[in-house]
Amino acid sequence: MVSIVIYQDKYLEDFKRLNMEWLEKHHLTEPYDLEILNNPRGKIIDKGGCIFIAVENNKVIGTAGLAKSSDTEYELVKMAVDPAARGKGVGKLLLTHCIEVARQLKAEKLMLFSNSQLQTALNLYKQFGFVHIAVNDSPMLTADVKMELSLSNNPVQ
Repeated sequence: MVSIVIYQDKYLEDFKRLNMEWLEKHHLTEPYDLEILNNPRGKIIDKGGCIFIAVENNKVIGTAGLAKSSDTEYELVKMAVDPAARGKGVGKLLLTHCIEVARQLKAEKLMLFSNSQLQTALNLYKQFGFVHIAVNDSPMLTADVKMELSLSNNPVQ
């Protein structure tokens, strides 16, 4: 069974490993990513966000985070699933959890930046009601997709 737990510093290497796997595979690694991966506490948690870790049989198999953009908006960040665990619903579990927590935090909107190469992820986001919007403020050069989900009128999938 997969459990979703709150990030602790003991998960730092797994957090980095899982995210670097897909970033390197798709040639998307940027300095901005490395700043977050090397200091998730300082870049996300200490600024009002949170990171979740998916664990199965004491092994970290997924990550996802919520970075606080404002009092009413959070950004979905660093969602990754171990290649060996893909296709088992771990991404859906993490995304559902992030949406539920964003609602608990009184967020009205959840947004994300991505890349058009990541079709599996983009399709997952669409299943959950995320819609494409203009990319005009990305902190990453390779982010050619921006999506958002209104939390005020969308039930969790």
